[in-house]
Amino acid sequence: MKLIDLKEKIPKKVFAVLRNRGFKELRPAQVKSINEGLFEDKNLLICTPTASGKTLVAELAILNAVFHDKGKAVYVVPLRALANEKFKDFKKLYGEYFRVAISSGDIDSADSYLDRYDLIITTSEKLDSLIRHKAHWISHVKVLILDEVHLLNDASRGPTLEIITTIIRKLLPKLQIIALSATIGNPEELSSWLEAVAIIDSWRPVRLDKGVYLNGKIEFQ
Repeated sequence: MKLIDLKEKIPKKVFAVLRNRGFKELRPAQVKSINEGLFEDKNLLICTPTASGKTLVAELAILNAVFHDKGKAVYVVPLRALANEKFKDFKKLYGEYFRVAISSGDIDSADSYLDRYDLIITTSEKLDSLIRHKAHWISHVKVLILDEVHLLNDASRGPTLEIITTIIRKLLPKLQIIALSATIGNPEELSSWLEAVAIIDSWRPVRLDKGVYLNGKIEFQ
């Protein structure tokens, strides 16, 4: 859908950022998210294929939290390497609009310096540490992004992710949660637990063909 057709549903400052970045159209999952209350602080579970535009949904929620709600955004990823990657990407894309920080080290502390930043990128283990140390800035968090949320089912990382999600929701009853994944097997059950609207879409930018490889040949379905 063309971006201009959604102008009335997108906050002015957010719309201006999209225009400045050169967006003219939005992908199906992004349009569905907007229509289902993305800018009304609704919890959303985005379950769509790789490269279908999930990250931009998170970015729109972050922009709304910073510009409209005047609060902070926390972006949770499973690995330090991914945290570093997201930090570089968001710093490049949004450094002129708001302050971006990363907190993913081993030091067990409240990292009080994060009070000066609008978007904080971290791992679930580090966020667990920040919550346990009662970091005072957490009370200003308006949106929590859970990237690769299917890892709730992971034996090693799942328990920590589940605990921090449960605790922070109790600490911040009005918190908006945006959960992202391309590989959720039970979206209805997970969206119910998160009290979120499930955005499920099969659109992908590149066609995916399925086939069986046997004896040096591929037989496509």
